[in-house]
Amino acid sequence: MRCGYIAVIGRSNAGKSSLINKLVGEEVAVVSHRKQTTRNNILGIVTDETCQMVFIDTPGVHHSKNKLDRFMMKNVRSAISTADVIVYLIDSTCAVDQEERDYIKMLKEQTENVIVAFNKIDKQKNVENGIADVLISVKSGEGLDRLKELIVEKLPEQEMIYSEDSYTDKSVKFLVCEHIRGILLDKFDNEIPHGVAVVAENLDETDRVVNIEISLICENERHKGIIIGKGGANLKEIGISARMYAESLFEKKVNIKIFVKVDEGWRDKNITKYGYTY
Repeated sequence: MRCGYIAVIGRSNAGKSSLINKLVGEEVAVVSHRKQTTRNNILGIVTDETCQMVFIDTPGVHHSKNKLDRFMMKNVRSAISTADVIVYLIDSTCAVDQEERDYIKMLKEQTENVIVAFNKIDKQKNVENGIADVLISVKSGEGLDRLKELIVEKLPEQEMIYSEDSYTDKSVKFLVCEHIRGILLDKFDNEIPHGVAVVAENLDETDRVVNIEISLICENERHKGIIIGKGGANLKEIGISARMYAESLFEKKVNIKIFVKVDEGWRDKNITKYGYTY
């Protein structure tokens, strides 16, 4: 069978995380309208009778501003270097500038296994001749079968990397943290721009129940107050959503305790301290 790693790269908000979630059929990557929401290289796995596609989601391609940014761009380079196939995703509602053209050209000079996909064609078709290999809409599903065909054609013939029932390599603890981070990104919009790390401090599982302690690391006391909300309303809402999501993964009762902590300038400190390697 054909099997290998596919790096999905492109600018922020091109739809990379949404594409992987759609193909996998599970929520394995944070999806938000805000730019640069992906921090780790998420693996989403799709297996059928003829192939196994292991998708690597990456942060949006951008210039580094702080240590967190540099960590994110390091993940992009790592994904490209280890991938068998590269899918470069472009938002078809935006014009392709010269910088992006040059980046795609550089990738194609390095390997023949690059597929350029224009996404969001259900909204607007702004596709330039000579760049696109396939037109898709993650929202409607249009073109996804053709994209998968192009990917499989470029994958090497080898045995499966993961078991056929796997859909991600990430732990349940990681998925719960990413789910909470997605809630924070959507709920607080521009109030807390990428200023929260979500860390699972402890997880204790028995036959009947799972107890999880989560820390939300923000940059100042004002952000802490926003997250907690009046009378703890925001934190309660986050906890309910996280518990329901965790119970769908564990398939048993889950108790979640969430603590909000302040660590000024955490994005310029040691990123691994806050769990971005697990």
